[in-house]
Amino acid sequence: MWTTGNFETCRKMSRAITALPGVGAKRTETLARLGIETIEDLLRHYPFRYEDRRQAVTVVALKDGESSLARVRVRRVIRQPFAVRGAKGSRIPMKVLCGDESGEMTLLYFNARWMAGVFREGAEYWVYGTAHRDLAGVSMAHPEVESIPEGAEDGEAALAGAGFVPVYPLTAGVTQKFLRGLVKSAMPEAASVSDVLPAENAAARRLAPVGYALENIHFPADEHALNAARYRLIYEELFLFQAQVLYARKRGDADTGVCTASESLKPDEAAGLFTYELTGAQRRAIAEIHADMASTSPMRRLLQGDVGSGKTAVAAAAAFFAAKSGFQTAIMAPTEILAAQHFTEFSRLFRDVGISVCMLTSGLSAAQKREAKEGLISGENMIAIGTHALLEPDVTFKNLGLVVTDEQHRFGVRQRLRLREKGKAPDTLVMTATPIPRTLALMLYADLDLSVLDEMPPGRKPVTTRYINSGKRDDAYDFAERVMASGRQVYVVAPSIGDDEGFDQVIDSDGLVSDETQSVVMASALELVEELAERFPHRRVEVLHGRMKGEKKEEIMQRFTVGLIDMLVSTVVIEVGVNVPNATMMIVESAERFGLAGLHQLRGRVGRGAAKSFCVLISDATTELAVKRLETVAREADGFRIAELDMELRGSGDLFGVRQHGLMGFKIADPAKHMDILQAANRDAQETLARDSGLCLPEHAALRRRIEASLV
Repeated sequence: MWTTGNFETCRKMSRAITALPGVGAKRTETLARLGIETIEDLLRHYPFRYEDRRQAVTVVALKDGESSLARVRVRRVIRQPFAVRGAKGSRIPMKVLCGDESGEMTLLYFNARWMAGVFREGAEYWVYGTAHRDLAGVSMAHPEVESIPEGAEDGEAALAGAGFVPVYPLTAGVTQKFLRGLVKSAMPEAASVSDVLPAENAAARRLAPVGYALENIHFPADEHALNAARYRLIYEELFLFQAQVLYARKRGDADTGVCTASESLKPDEAAGLFTYELTGAQRRAIAEIHADMASTSPMRRLLQGDVGSGKTAVAAAAAFFAAKSGFQTAIMAPTEILAAQHFTEFSRLFRDVGISVCMLTSGLSAAQKREAKEGLISGENMIAIGTHALLEPDVTFKNLGLVVTDEQHRFGVRQRLRLREKGKAPDTLVMTATPIPRTLALMLYADLDLSVLDEMPPGRKPVTTRYINSGKRDDAYDFAERVMASGRQVYVVAPSIGDDEGFDQVIDSDGLVSDETQSVVMASALELVEELAERFPHRRVEVLHGRMKGEKKEEIMQRFTVGLIDMLVSTVVIEVGVNVPNATMMIVESAERFGLAGLHQLRGRVGRGAAKSFCVLISDATTELAVKRLETVAREADGFRIAELDMELRGSGDLFGVRQHGLMGFKIADPAKHMDILQAANRDAQETLARDSGLCLPEHAALRRRIEASLV
């Protein structure tokens, strides 16, 4: 029953983050970049790993490359008056000479001279960081530090010396210390979080209470408490997702649509759009889509295919059926670059058949947006290609009959429904090149029927992939020079933009925290473009990254497409859908920072023409898992095989390597790794919806509110 107490709990948890001490306007804006706007957002911003600080070690016992806690006394603070040139460019160092009875150590801070005010000569501190041993001795770069009161014993230190310490995803302007303190200040609210899971499910699965789980996911009392918290929150996230998908499907089943492919149209008629022969898999998928569109039941279909398998052609065929039957199509892409590329391709395909195509993205001018919107209202524009801009309330269609979302894992069920609501029960086609094993896809996309493109177009040559360490880096770039000298183009991909990004804000393109999280040196796009422009002064080297404005990104990508840029240094903004056949080489720096799916997607940007193509993965990864993952990408070309091997390699993970998976917006669950929990959640959600399809029973009221709020 919904009581005043429930209302107070909901109101308290939905309070803005500004209700907590130390959060003003500037902090609010910064935290919003992490998706933290309310107190509950903060409590649901889970750590991606933990540091075991239960045991301090002496300086002499510090191991090279390992992260450890040490108690040291500061001998001297040295502020360097000049900059030094290093792997990350010119940096002004500050040194802190310290040690204990067993030996001495140097703490290094670069471009952080303000840290000099943190240390007092003669005082004791806890320091936590990665030790580095060489001929000069023992050092730590940018360790975390906390002062120890004079005379305090080991056990009397505060956070730095106690238990499992959470490490969070960060953004520029937010430190681990600040975020930990903020979460601690919000901890009293955790006990009042309402449980949306049906009581019978929580009891049957012996789940920890939600308040207990939230407390121990951030500051676990011990390993048992952490495991109990993780299981509870993973199950909750997967159950809610499965219930949302099934609820949305049941709601959609009640819709009555229209035939968006007229009876006079035959599936093979769409083949006339293309100057090449379609594969058997493409023809099969087009026939399945045509049958759905010819039915009065709204189509809900997932088109899954590996990189380069021809999904765009299948989508074009579906848009052709709709347009020829008098219906408009909306195609939503995750990036402006991909939307612009789709617009160019669709404009070319439909120019000779009299079907008008428009583009709608946030980067367009006001006049361009107005023209596109007016064409959609009048029906002049039959195909609209855009980004999230298509979801804006003032975007209306005369007769929307087909909705296509590209790279579906970048969008949620809510976005798909919002776009569908712009028509009268339109057909829905969602596409993804993210390799997901079939059994997993059937659960993640339980509201969709599945078509698979398991055949590559003829003429596609495999990309030769090599995995090397930084000792052979020069060889890779020497080869890149030969590629450019032959008139071809090169991608260089970095895992970060650079600039003011934090040292420990390193999450790969799958949303996975890298297995090399303790490595300080990481390639960044801004640093690489400077280095490579200097290395190749006779070549046109430019950079592309996500912080650029839409029009700037589009301009650079267009110049690369037409051959005005020889080497494009980029982040993962080029991961999806970019098609430049003349680009025949890709170099991925710090490749261990990317997940297998991300590396496979990136590699798919080359090998799109007739020329032989190459991909070089550069990494100094040392962990067994990281090395095996890179070797897998170098050896395997089949995205679905890579996905299966990734599931085998990653296994159940270990306590202090807790991964955060970005697939479909999950914060703590990893559907591939937590397959057993996903299957349990899927069964439970199906049983719950079978007993109460509308979630109308009192015990399901909180669950229904949560699901409907997520679908708004």
